[in-house]
Amino acid sequence: MISEKMMAFVKNSSVIRAMFEEGKRLADIYGSENVYDFSLGNPSVEPPTQIKEALIDVLNEETPGKIHGYMNNSGHEDVRESIALSLNNNFGTDFNSDNIIMTVGAAGGLNVILKSLLNSGDEVITFAPYFGEYRNYVSNYDGTLIAISPNTSDFQPNLDEFEEKINDRTKAVIINSPNNPTGVVYSEKTIIKLAEILNKKQVEYNTSIYLISDEPYRELAYDGVKVPYLTKYYRNTIVGYSFSKSLSLPGERIGYLLIPNEVDDCENLLSAANVATRILGFVNAPSLIQRAVARCLDAKVDVEIYNRNRELLYNSLLSYGYECVKPQGAFYLFVKALEEDDKNFVQEAKKHNILIVPGSSFGCPGYVRIAYCVDYSMIERSLPGFSKLASEYQKK
Repeated sequence: MISEKMMAFVKNSSVIRAMFEEGKRLADIYGSENVYDFSLGNPSVEPPTQIKEALIDVLNEETPGKIHGYMNNSGHEDVRESIALSLNNNFGTDFNSDNIIMTVGAAGGLNVILKSLLNSGDEVITFAPYFGEYRNYVSNYDGTLIAISPNTSDFQPNLDEFEEKINDRTKAVIINSPNNPTGVVYSEKTIIKLAEILNKKQVEYNTSIYLISDEPYRELAYDGVKVPYLTKYYRNTIVGYSFSKSLSLPGERIGYLLIPNEVDDCENLLSAANVATRILGFVNAPSLIQRAVARCLDAKVDVEIYNRNRELLYNSLLSYGYECVKPQGAFYLFVKALEEDDKNFVQEAKKHNILIVPGSSFGCPGYVRIAYCVDYSMIERSLPGFSKLASEYQKK
């Protein structure tokens, strides 16, 4: 029999993945062109051409043991040096290769850093709505996730409640901006205030509270919005980054952790993260794709494709009577459900072959997430269904 802990995980398995599988089932019945799957944040934009060229070049330049063999648990030193230099050029920082640990995507990076930090009973704070797997990642290491209530007026973090809930068991805070599921970018004003609270609480409890910035969507921002780089605002910041969205490479599972020298107990933390990478079974991030992304650090996907989707879906839904804060980044709309029960609303949408995810999966019931990283034509085909769905509720 499986473990009791895994029994609970299986019971509460990802609603997002379940919807994705439901989409495949419905496509077999109605035809894929008649099913509108907005469930999964799977990039529809192709990777930049530089990625394919880099992969070919790396393979053509292959020398024995340099591409497919083991390396330091942190990853290839020259890759890490290239990333550090790129960050320094972009953000005016002063990192080096020792500050970078290559990871198996952002999820792998979060598990590595949480394993390195948490003792049993430690608390990790995050802000609802939040990526639902955070709860599982924290639970992996016998920590407790504390969710701050959502601020549904603009989905900036609720900092008053945040300040109240920090205590002597608080070990870390996870933030995600641009945010999944809202697409909101946390403003500089928000970040400055958050840093002030953390600095005050560190003194009050004579402890270190680490701010973990989960950044898979950093490059996906619209309308000239700037995403604050958090190491410049709070000393004890650790960055978890993924190339899954910025280069449309989710299946390649490649990212990195950044642990600056200024972070408390930096030397031990870097050592712990290296050991965690090994003992969690990752050993090291995939070698070939490490080499490839290091050659493409200035490459970007065409964000305008996502922006075009955003404008069509956002403006159309508003015209039908839906309510939504316009996303500034990522590729999600977080829309208020047309009834209190967001899970039932998702089932009603499915009657129109529209697959969306309930906000309760993100700690924010009463809303639904719509991932618009899909073909523009699919959005166009889905709009009559969204309109009919709204009309049905308006007639009740």
